[in-house]
Amino acid sequence: MVFNLAFSSHEKIYKMTIELQKLHQVWLDHRAAQNTDFQNIGFDELSNSIVGTGPFYYYIIDFYDMSLSHVSPGIEEIHGLDIDRVTFNDVLATIHPDDIDFVVKAEAFLTRFFSENISREKLTKYKISYCYRGRLKNGDYALLNHQAVMLSLSDDGGYGKSLNIHTQIDHLSHCNTYNISLIGLYGEPSYLNMRLEERSLGYFSKKEKQILKLIAEGFSSIEISQKLFITVQTVKTHRQNILGKTDCKNITQLINECTRQGII
Repeated sequence: MVFNLAFSSHEKIYKMTIELQKLHQVWLDHRAAQNTDFQNIGFDELSNSIVGTGPFYYYIIDFYDMSLSHVSPGIEEIHGLDIDRVTFNDVLATIHPDDIDFVVKAEAFLTRFFSENISREKLTKYKISYCYRGRLKNGDYALLNHQAVMLSLSDDGGYGKSLNIHTQIDHLSHCNTYNISLIGLYGEPSYLNMRLEERSLGYFSKKEKQILKLIAEGFSSIEISQKLFITVQTVKTHRQNILGKTDCKNITQLINECTRQGII
């Protein structure tokens, strides 16, 4: 029995190591090829980003060499990590083993979403937000809200430095929705409560988004077909496919969700 428990523990650690390697690879594939300087980020935007609704800490991660700087004392209070010696791997190691897969997929999803829907050049104009369970100083796990603001990019759009803020929110909720939000800064639109599954609203094709926008503007299927030079049946097929990708019961509900998430 003891042997089985030990084996199970080693197996879990091995799986966790593999998942963390995947997470590193997501960032390594898109990091800057050289060291970068901070962009001219406004004080108001940064201070608003740091403000939390519970115990929190922050640090700056340099994706060029994965080094940390400007680490706040809260990291010792929450995780028990030495502020002078903490590494990025130490922070990653606090993620609950069952949530690492979500974090890996979330970071990969965000990279893809920016490339397909926003453009990597606007990374510094958004705050990323999602939640995961993190290990506390006493060994228990609590729900943490991860927020990140990219401070710099290389000339080719590679990841430079990022301000990361982790806030303990278990006093607000113990249930993780596993949703991802992009909060627009400097007047950029926000994309809220996106899901990783294929049914996420972020997975609409360019044509589907065009049709959604026209539907929201009050155009009929016939009028849309004329505007886009496609058949009415093609428009109807797109409408069915759009609903099929979501949990929405009808187009009205779908339009409301897309408007709320900034997709149309």
